[in-house]
Amino acid sequence: MLTLLDLSAAIDIVDHHTLLQRLRKSYGLDGKVINWLASYLSDRVQQVPITTSSSVPSAVLFGIPQGSVLGPILFLLYTADLLQLVKRHHLTPHEYADDTQIDGCCQPSDAGSLVYSWFPSALTRFQRG
Repeated sequence: MLTLLDLSAAIDIVDHHTLLQRLRKSYGLDGKVINWLASYLSDRVQQVPITTSSSVPSAVLFGIPQGSVLGPILFLLYTADLLQLVKRHHLTPHEYADDTQIDGCCQPSDAGSLVYSWFPSALTRFQRG
């Protein structure tokens, strides 16, 4: 079974506080490193150019800056718990930034329950149409 996860929008909704907590707890980062990363993520604004002017600047409260070297690394660290869950089910994850593939062997009759155990709300939405 091969499962492709589309996490393309997930990089935009990463919670900064949760990311920093995960870096502290799971990876033991603290002090100057956490302060530097918090500074890197905070006080960001965005605006959209419109012909000869621009929209009002808006605070960016979630997400990881894209197009940076650090962005994909931070996203991988943020989603590492997903990899642990997948490995517990004896499946193989392949991940880079927001592209994730999960593969493994199972009986066709077990595929539905396995997917449901990973993503119950997604499967429920799919069944409702």
